[in-house]
Amino acid sequence: MAPKEVPVPESVLKKRRTAEKIEAVRKAAAKKAQTARKVAKKECFKRAETYAAEYRAAERRIVEAKRAARKEGKFYVPAGAKVAFVVRIRGINGLAPKIRKILQLLRLRQIHNGVFIKLNYSSLRMLQLVEPYVTYGYPNLKTTRELIYKRGFAKVGSRAKGWSRLPLSDNRIIEANLSKQGIICMEDLVHEIYTVGPAFKKASQFLWPFKLNSPKGGFSKKGKLIHICEGGEAGNRGELMDGFVRKML
Repeated sequence: MAPKEVPVPESVLKKRRTAEKIEAVRKAAAKKAQTARKVAKKECFKRAETYAAEYRAAERRIVEAKRAARKEGKFYVPAGAKVAFVVRIRGINGLAPKIRKILQLLRLRQIHNGVFIKLNYSSLRMLQLVEPYVTYGYPNLKTTRELIYKRGFAKVGSRAKGWSRLPLSDNRIIEANLSKQGIICMEDLVHEIYTVGPAFKKASQFLWPFKLNSPKGGFSKKGKLIHICEGGEAGNRGELMDGFVRKML
């Protein structure tokens, strides 16, 4: 005689139905997120190709302008830099209160910290005042990209709850914080910083101040307290900033 089947308690059945419902919702959300990631990935590739074409077109325009000027017996003067990369090279000893405050406003609180700064009258004036304590110059596209890709960290959180320093290992971190500004991936961030777009301030503040190494081979033999024009390290390097930054990456 076959044993009678023991009826399953209603509470167990209810628990099973709830678990199945939760699992179904979870799978639907995962599928939706996967689809959204695929769409975002395609959009990122499309934007990267657009930016690459834009950079090539800008370089071509400069070459053509130089050729036209040489043909007419004139000189081509390129447009001034829009963005500077500033690195703090001195510590806290003997800092005047005004200099300390300016360095705090520039977010250069530690030695070998670096930030991107939009160049205008106010920022240039501040850089002149703190010139003995920093070195700065005008980074090219390659340097800007390497800094953000290799040393880029996101500043996520709020003043009330505290800030978190997160590595830029996923485009979703960027999209979650800068999507309102139309920035959803790394190439968007690089483009916004390099071209000084309308959301430059948000993008720059989103990036945690870069923490760089001491330069390979050390500083100048004359010391970093002397201006670069006199063989030191402080002051405006101009286009030579690219080589200095690569020694600190």
